[in-house]
Amino acid sequence: MTASPTADASPFADIRRLLTEMPGPDGDALAAIRARDAQLTKPPGSLGRLEGLVEWLGAWQGKAKPTLDRPMVCVFAGSHGVVERGVSAFPAAVNRQMLDNFAAGGAAINQLCAAYGLGFRVFDLAVDLPTGDICSGPALDEKGCVATMAFGMEAVAAGTDCLAVGEMGIGNTTIAAAIYAALYGGEAEHWVGRGTGLDAAGLARKAEAVRLALQTHKDHLGDPLAVLARLGGREIAAMAGAILAARLQRVPVVLDGYVATAAAAVLHAADPHALDHCIAGHRSAEGAHGEVLERLGLTPVLSLDMRLGEASGAALALGLLKGALACHRDMATFEQAGVSGKSAD
Repeated sequence: MTASPTADASPFADIRRLLTEMPGPDGDALAAIRARDAQLTKPPGSLGRLEGLVEWLGAWQGKAKPTLDRPMVCVFAGSHGVVERGVSAFPAAVNRQMLDNFAAGGAAINQLCAAYGLGFRVFDLAVDLPTGDICSGPALDEKGCVATMAFGMEAVAAGTDCLAVGEMGIGNTTIAAAIYAALYGGEAEHWVGRGTGLDAAGLARKAEAVRLALQTHKDHLGDPLAVLARLGGREIAAMAGAILAARLQRVPVVLDGYVATAAAAVLHAADPHALDHCIAGHRSAEGAHGEVLERLGLTPVLSLDMRLGEASGAALALGLLKGALACHRDMATFEQAGVSGKSAD
């Protein structure tokens, strides 16, 4: 996706321009979906939120007959310099090992994608090259952040009718907590959680890392995109790019958990309508995730106490979405089935 030059000379100029070009939902498609739903052999509203999910899917695809022919799960993987401060229960070497596990088909997300017939793609965002330690300097410079966002935009380049975004990266719940604290304020302890299973000492180190990062970058946190560059990671920047590119191409997005939502939160802070094409696949067990979803106006599809990452919650939600669409698409109408409709008053 090549952007033209703008009057704004900053590295983020093209991203800001794209945020002004986001399409809205298709009202005609939405009306057609509701009209069909009213004729299906069921009481109105009896499938609850499943009906609204189909409406969301079609309105953002711009299709009166929405599809899930090419659903795609993308996992973005990155490494973080802050891991050296003891903020994770696992070493950074796990990043490369998990990429190998994805490739071999041995991860949970591999099984979920196979079970639900979902496409699967992994983005290796230089996992052998950690970003800068956010406690002492920026994770990325602005040019590097924009380039990473552009790389993430490739998630929709091959064509998909619904995108699920998730991540893998040791230490990235610390990164997500720092982003939330920068965007929303509050004490570091409010935003940090145990992530992959930290003990109390590790949790204290994690909170201290967030506090120190906010102090280090305090003069640069008024711009959400600067927050992304300074406190984020490559996987978070790439997810932000993927979410934005999906909007521009009318691809609905299913968000995964705490870390993936941090990428979405940056876009939402830049433009409160930037996530209108997104749903939250699940509410994770990371404590502050529910509050973040409320701030973003997103009601999670599932709440299963999951905290794995790697788009696992989003993939499960995609499976449920396929079921919702099958009901809307394949149920008989009252006329087709010879079933009497609701009696007139």
